[in-house]
Amino acid sequence: MSFNRKKLSIVLPAYNEANNLKELLPQIFSILSNINFEVIVVDTIEDLDNTQEICDKSGALYVKRNLSNSFGEAVRIGIKETTGDVVIFMDADGSHEPKFILSLLDYIDDYDVVIASRYIKDGYSDNSFLLRFMSKILNFTYAFILDIPCKDVSNSFKAYRAEDLKKLDLYCENFDIVEEILYKICKSKKEIRIKEIPSTFQKRLYGKTKRNLFYFILTYLVTIIKLRLSK
Repeated sequence: MSFNRKKLSIVLPAYNEANNLKELLPQIFSILSNINFEVIVVDTIEDLDNTQEICDKSGALYVKRNLSNSFGEAVRIGIKETTGDVVIFMDADGSHEPKFILSLLDYIDDYDVVIASRYIKDGYSDNSFLLRFMSKILNFTYAFILDIPCKDVSNSFKAYRAEDLKKLDLYCENFDIVEEILYKICKSKKEIRIKEIPSTFQKRLYGKTKRNLFYFILTYLVTIIKLRLSK
């Protein structure tokens, strides 16, 4: 592995994900044992489960959202709390393979953003055909309208340079903040260097998804218009 940065920050927004984090966090700590890193779990404002206890046992930093329990708020809090030179976001439901962190790190020294991509050759999503179809349409639309040079815009499993993230003024509240981040980094860098690596998106380990399909579609439509019209 060619990761030459000083420190890595892993950020996991969580919403009632204790059962998944119980399995996920030990795997992350084991895989990254030879790297200077931190794991930050951003939980809900009020305790919904024993996420804090699981974080304390594993050595992860436990923080709470401040203003709302939205995914966007968790991402903003996570960025603020990071102290690493490189930041990787992961889903807390087990859909992202911890070992793949090392694959992202292999390229981050040479690229601005490294994406675990479902939609390039050898990439795959374990979701239903309908969800895969809708996701592909969403990703194509965002990439085309916002001129983002990649095929998988919406997968949150990405590696960023912390200095780029901390400069951003982010406002999205839903899962569309993932696209907002990538779009605004692209706008800030005229010659953005993005690397996509084929990966597999797995179904969550335990619990139910927090994504409301109708609200999900509506917010993405509103967001793409706002971003396109922004300066």
